[in-house]
Amino acid sequence: MAAEASSSSSSSKMISLKTADGEIFEVEPSIAKQMQTVQNFIDDIDSNAVIPLPEIKSRELVNIIEYCKHHRAADDDKDEANKDKEEGKDFDAEFAKALSYDELWGLCLAANYLNMKELLDFVTQTIANGIQNKNVEFMRKLFGIIDIGYTKEEEEALRQENAWAFEGVDPDETIN
Repeated sequence: MAAEASSSSSSSKMISLKTADGEIFEVEPSIAKQMQTVQNFIDDIDSNAVIPLPEIKSRELVNIIEYCKHHRAADDDKDEANKDKEEGKDFDAEFAKALSYDELWGLCLAANYLNMKELLDFVTQTIANGIQNKNVEFMRKLFGIIDIGYTKEEEEALRQENAWAFEGVDPDETIN
């Protein structure tokens, strides 16, 4: 099944990307070039070649393409660049708000694989902001920590000994 990632009818050749789950996305070169891992292949491939992305699932690539479309390189015009920067901040806030922790984590891994520093920085900062002041149980669930090896008594003693570390922690909260 092919998913078209761009409705542009530009004359430049589209870049074909194949995800780990077998979907093929046709993207504009300006989008593909934001993915450093893909950029390394672009100049060396046949125009009909499909670039495999074995570590990227289609749901992550859809989000990456959406992010890239809103973060294209700004024009040389400084007023336009400043306007784009402000619109980018608004987009980033809405983009992050729409993603669950699982989606953010998947996007983090995908951005790392594709060597997309700007997206990786944005996603890791979003995750860090989201886990700030969260309780221990929330963090265990989020990161899949099942057993830390302490008895209940040992854990309670550590909590009392390090009570300062639990100041300002949000009350129990569930992961969305």
